[in-house]
Amino acid sequence: MVSENADDKSLDKYEKDLAKLGNFEVASCLVKLAEKNSTNSPVLNAGRGNPNWIQTVSRLAFCRLVEFGVQESRRTINGKDLAGYTEKEGMAKRLRSFLSDSPADLFLSKALDYGEVNLGFNGDEFAAELVNGVLGNDYPMPSRVLNCTQTVINHYLASILYAGHDVKKLIDTTQLFPTEGATAAIAYIFNSLKENHLIAPGDKIILNTPIFSPYMAIPQLNDYRLKTIDLKSIESDHWQLKAEAVEALNDSEVKALILVNPSNPGSVALSTPTLEALKDAVKKNPHLMVITDDVYSTFASEFRSVYNVIPYNTLLVYSYSKLYGVTGWRLGVLGINESNVFDELIANLPKRQKEEVDKRYAHDSMDPENMKFIDRIVADSRSIGLYHTAGLSTPQQIMEDLFSLAHLVNIAQGDKDYYIKEACDLVDARYASLNKALGIEDFNNSRNTKYYSLVDVYAIAEKHYGKEFSSWLATHFDRLDFLYKLASRYGVVLMDGVGFGSNRGIVRVSEANLPDAAYPQIGEKVRKLLKDYFEQWKEEK
Repeated sequence: MVSENADDKSLDKYEKDLAKLGNFEVASCLVKLAEKNSTNSPVLNAGRGNPNWIQTVSRLAFCRLVEFGVQESRRTINGKDLAGYTEKEGMAKRLRSFLSDSPADLFLSKALDYGEVNLGFNGDEFAAELVNGVLGNDYPMPSRVLNCTQTVINHYLASILYAGHDVKKLIDTTQLFPTEGATAAIAYIFNSLKENHLIAPGDKIILNTPIFSPYMAIPQLNDYRLKTIDLKSIESDHWQLKAEAVEALNDSEVKALILVNPSNPGSVALSTPTLEALKDAVKKNPHLMVITDDVYSTFASEFRSVYNVIPYNTLLVYSYSKLYGVTGWRLGVLGINESNVFDELIANLPKRQKEEVDKRYAHDSMDPENMKFIDRIVADSRSIGLYHTAGLSTPQQIMEDLFSLAHLVNIAQGDKDYYIKEACDLVDARYASLNKALGIEDFNNSRNTKYYSLVDVYAIAEKHYGKEFSSWLATHFDRLDFLYKLASRYGVVLMDGVGFGSNRGIVRVSEANLPDAAYPQIGEKVRKLLKDYFEQWKEEK
């Protein structure tokens, strides 16, 4: 570790070494610097996107299901610490008798009603899936997703992600694979695209930057060696795709488009004109594969998923982590339509490649030729040979169930989802207080999630101290110098925008993971550091 008091030469070397690391690894180093900051300020790490709030009723309901499940298990074998197995027949009635009038129990009662009345479930089957799921006493069966769980999550996704026509059709035709967060979904997807010859070294894929750093890193790995084309959205366009950028999608050599919508770190959802432009693009390039990460969708009051617009070409990724405060639970899901371009491309592989992939999946299927791409992803996630033990753990699947049901039960009663509103209000207030301290205007738009802020340090420098100073700041320091000094002097950790594909001088602030009072403090310390640079500039002049 290099201290801030080290000579300039060693400091330059340290910053250059930092620049070789991944974006989140840089942030980890900055945290260590911040812990020993020279002003003894409290560490304010606004680099991570994990929220500092939780949704309560689903967690409490989960605990109640565990308690009931243990009681049920004692009906068959009742030892000291050993209990037996559950019996499905009559379980729904027994569960209802077990429930009291506590908020968690009332929610579970409404959830059972919703499953039976709105989704057409058999009461005992639904209750047994919930109870055995939280107990985790069996492998996931079916291995890809539990039966009732797929239906519940599909209705939840329809409510929060889809708008417009064919919503019911999408509910009925979307196949799901719950995963260990969205990150696992992306890792599984890239691996299966490669194994099924849908991507190969040298293939062109398009990224809409700025974007979540791993999406920039993964295609460059030796595993894939893809050629990435950067569409480079900019703030003045509200992070929308430019017309010339969409034109690039018309190239039949472009195999895939990777999107985060709403964007991370731009935090703005794609507009209707942009979605329509994508719809036109796949008409010209019908074999384009689109992967959309919709993790932040619920924080935008106006949102429509790319999957809702071009379901045939799109693989959907969603995570519960950011909304419900469950980054530690690892709760994600990927979805794909029953009719999709991925299966079409596999069916039309050259004979040699077709024989190769059929042989690969023959271990898991008597009809590997017709094995769906989503089921191939499940098999690949367990290296084929462990396919019989594949699938997200059943307690995790039921936790996804309960979060989904909490939303569905509310809106079925004609209410708003007040939990989502409270979460959105929280990040809105933090976003506004940060901007006020920085002296910049809010971007109040129904597509802006405000979950992250991209702060242009050079623009703030120009606003407060003039263009000549801003130009000096931009040309006299390594791009990480500002973040290094912010951490080592004032204990504030932000993330480098370049690591997300943004320009030099841009830093990302998460409005999710710190107390409300921290955000004006961050703004003040950014301004304070700029003043330090300004004093140095005056001396040099």
